[in-house]
Amino acid sequence: MFQQTGDLMDLSRTIALILGGGRGTRLFPLTKIRAKPAVPLAAKYRLIDIPISNCINSGLNRAYVLTQFLSESLHRHLRQTYFFDHFSGGFVELLAAQETVDDGSDWYQGTADAVRKNLVHLEEDWIEHVLILSGDQLYRMDFRDMMRTHVESGAAATIAGIPVTRQDASSLGIMQVDDDGQVRGFVEKPQTEEELKTVRMDPAWIDAHGIPSHGRDCLASMGLYIFNKDVMVDMLRHTSHEDFGREVFPEAIKSHKVQVHLFDGYWEDIGTIRAFNEANLSLASKSPPFDIRNPDAPIYSRPRFLPPTIMGDAKVSGSLIADGCKIGDHVTIENSVIGLRSVIGDNVTIKDTVVMGADYIELPERLSPGRIPVGIGDGTTIQGTILDKNCRIGQNVSITNAEGIESHGETEALQVRDGIPIVIKNATIESGFRM
Repeated sequence: MFQQTGDLMDLSRTIALILGGGRGTRLFPLTKIRAKPAVPLAAKYRLIDIPISNCINSGLNRAYVLTQFLSESLHRHLRQTYFFDHFSGGFVELLAAQETVDDGSDWYQGTADAVRKNLVHLEEDWIEHVLILSGDQLYRMDFRDMMRTHVESGAAATIAGIPVTRQDASSLGIMQVDDDGQVRGFVEKPQTEEELKTVRMDPAWIDAHGIPSHGRDCLASMGLYIFNKDVMVDMLRHTSHEDFGREVFPEAIKSHKVQVHLFDGYWEDIGTIRAFNEANLSLASKSPPFDIRNPDAPIYSRPRFLPPTIMGDAKVSGSLIADGCKIGDHVTIENSVIGLRSVIGDNVTIKDTVVMGADYIELPERLSPGRIPVGIGDGTTIQGTILDKNCRIGQNVSITNAEGIESHGETEALQVRDGIPIVIKNATIESGFRM
């Protein structure tokens, strides 16, 4: 649930900076023609909708999104989705990399460098705190609770931390905190028992702070920060640090009071194809770990004027079906996500698959002769696959990766990453194809 405890904290003097990340190579080919935060999620959203929705639900309606790669679709989505009335002063704006007078550089060299090159936007007197967020995570948090931790502790910076097992710790930044919750140590992705010893927490401390440890004895950084603006600006202007997680945060621990804000809800860093696939499919389960239907803290996205989904004789179980779809007869859909405007023919089987749908509804009379229509053709079987937008899948196609190929292709219409077949955006798969 999205709840706050005690009195509500005022975020009227807080600005959010949402970091769009780099090229998103681990999410390739989904990031081949779009910025990472613009990758579709859960049938009708985009990754960027998660942090922005958390901000809005926390009473924070002023945010900048910082990105530099393939930002056109992201910019369009922000422009069409997030606009506020003239009296609230709210905005969500994209800050793409650009050449500046000060340093002449046009590319962000990392998350900290991206913020440094946009400090001019933080010079307004009303800004007291800066909330740093990631553009590729799935979670629900009330940032007013995090701000309460920050203010009451008197910290210069506060970081969100989540308890994890030592097995999970090897892929995360792990913090060591004292009895008062002040961060005293940090190790990035500890690989050895010796490294873990320096940051391992007593599970009893986690239990005492209202979160059942359940064997979790490490505190992982979630990559979410609140900084006093003056502290952050000073650190960025007097160092050449390029990354928040690897450089700015460890440096802040040495020179300032940094407090941990404990979080124990669902949190997933969607940084790889496998993580993206598993997170989407988990949302389609009967009891999803992340409830996208929570009316107290909805996930916002661009409103579309689409007809209801129409189904023929179809059997659907454990799946998400978005608006504007057309599903034929004798269709089986299991544990899958079916995106906006998807067209699925007759005698089709779809299992464990993410179908992103289409950007438009294609009228049959406007289709060129001999061209495969957008959608999934009759007699096709797709299992364990990701279909990006506007795919044209012919009839009697089979995509199951039965041979267990782990990686395949760089430019082909169908590629394999982390063992998951991916049909790239706007690709065509001819009738009869089998994999």
